[in-house]
Amino acid sequence: MGDEWRLGLPANLKENDAALPIWDVAVNGGPRLLPAALPAAAFATLLPLLWAGRIPVRVLRLQCRRSITAPIGDAVSDAIASWVERIRAGNPRALAQAITAVEERTPEARELLRALFPYSGRARIVGLTGSPGSGKSTLVDQLAREYRKRELSVGIIAVDPTSPFTGGAILGDRIRMQRHHADPGIYIRSMATRGSLGGLAASTADVATVLDASGRDVVLIETVGVGQDEIEIVRLADVTLVILVPGMGDDVQSIKAGIMEIADIFVINKIDRGGAERVEQEIRVLQSTAPAAAVGADGVRRESWTPPVVKTVASEGQGIAELADSIARYQAFLDHSEMGRQRRIENWRTRLATMLRAELMQRIRSDLLTEAAGRELAANIVAHECDPYTTLDELLGKLALS
Repeated sequence: MGDEWRLGLPANLKENDAALPIWDVAVNGGPRLLPAALPAAAFATLLPLLWAGRIPVRVLRLQCRRSITAPIGDAVSDAIASWVERIRAGNPRALAQAITAVEERTPEARELLRALFPYSGRARIVGLTGSPGSGKSTLVDQLAREYRKRELSVGIIAVDPTSPFTGGAILGDRIRMQRHHADPGIYIRSMATRGSLGGLAASTADVATVLDASGRDVVLIETVGVGQDEIEIVRLADVTLVILVPGMGDDVQSIKAGIMEIADIFVINKIDRGGAERVEQEIRVLQSTAPAAAVGADGVRRESWTPPVVKTVASEGQGIAELADSIARYQAFLDHSEMGRQRRIENWRTRLATMLRAELMQRIRSDLLTEAAGRELAANIVAHECDPYTTLDELLGKLALS
């Protein structure tokens, strides 16, 4: 018997096989919760505590119920196993179908992700964020070309605003990336935010896992834009690039709005416009006043790394090779420092909480709070026929018993 991962339990909940949920654990790249079937009594006891945040998520002991460093084999259906083999073999149709399944949360998506996870954790995930018009798409395009010169395969996730008419991604200038359409070493996927905040779509992390498991060496993720809510990328990417442009308001005030905490590397693009020196000077001034081991937006202390400033003219390919070299240096720094490991742990801790919230909300919306039921309850509350607090308790009780 190995160790065992369990949720930390409050003192009033007994630790026994009937009431304790056991979770599979993925240790390659960080833990990931894969809920086992819970007895109704255990679920009824745990759900209100989870919902209220009264169960601290901490490790009591660790036991991997199966090795995840080897192919899953009999743990998945033959159809999923065949699908995984085609993805791993580089079949673009199988990869596209997998990403669509993940985005649409089809019934087979979770089993597929579970089967693909052992193959993930090898790709370098690079996030790019910056103001609209800063040249993110052009930088992604040029970085992809540079990595292909270095014989590395690339996956690109371009997160776009949602169309108010179709709910799909507004492709913007994604068309310029079509120059890579004949290159099997580059796979491009546009995704719509569909109302998600933080600059990423809700399924971006899972799509990145699919691309990682497909064997891509580098996964480039372009976010919608930059702002105080634009910090989700730092919890997903190994390396986060913040792109600034002279003359577009990227001065001290915008840098103070959380960007300093996000950036692993600053990129000043379109330096042919002039004014790049002023932007760089402002960055250097803020860096000089920051603590040597400041805590970043990902909750991890930065230790001795100072984000470098790389100047580029992406439209002409200027500075792209230097940027790729800076990314490689930061990745090497992470690989040889405790900060890299702590960052992955913190990112997975946050992601697990996000996954749990999403799963609970999905169950509530599908089983209890359908659109019609929600409207009826809201109408009753407006008419003061019931209060929202009792309604919430009743919903939680029904969900626990379902």
